[in-house]
Amino acid sequence: MPKPITLPTLFDNTLKLNISKLKEWGYLEPNQIINSNYKWTRNGSPSGSIAIFIDTCSTTPFIELDYKFNNEPRRYRVYLTAIPSNLNNGEVYYFICPHTNKRCRILYQVAGYFYHREAFKNAMYDSQTLSKKNRSLMRWIAPLLLKPEYAQQLNKKYFKKTYSGKPTKRYLKLLNELDKAHNLPPNAIEIALIS
Repeated sequence: MPKPITLPTLFDNTLKLNISKLKEWGYLEPNQIINSNYKWTRNGSPSGSIAIFIDTCSTTPFIELDYKFNNEPRRYRVYLTAIPSNLNNGEVYYFICPHTNKRCRILYQVAGYFYHREAFKNAMYDSQTLSKKNRSLMRWIAPLLLKPEYAQQLNKKYFKKTYSGKPTKRYLKLLNELDKAHNLPPNAIEIALIS
């Protein structure tokens, strides 16, 4: 009898709740109650939806998640915590994972629940499934493949290039990656595939 296939769940392919998106949409303003729906799409087609109720008025702010997984209703709370920003301009919100009690910025849906990534033992990121050779290959040609994305990040509306008169680490990293992409030979992908 053959061994059963044990493919890992990939975080890259799961539904995610990102605190940065909630903040961007204005859902985490102090002293407000919001009832909203969120829909995920994959390649232009719907891949999931969830009703979220956010309460930042109470002493312990929370998000209540209401959705169906395999036609089974799920409803539970995920508490939030706020930490003062290191820039002294407000607070930074985090989820408190209902399973691990860890603070996190992204919750992944695996096995029907939105939890911190460490709650799932057999899940990993797509890059972790690559062989050692493929990982080194990707590191070598990634600047070329991601060149448009790096340029787009540099031109974002609120991207900070300097802080206190000095270039930010993120800005320097993006410049370094763009420089690597410019210095690769025109046939870099062919060379990488041959080696």
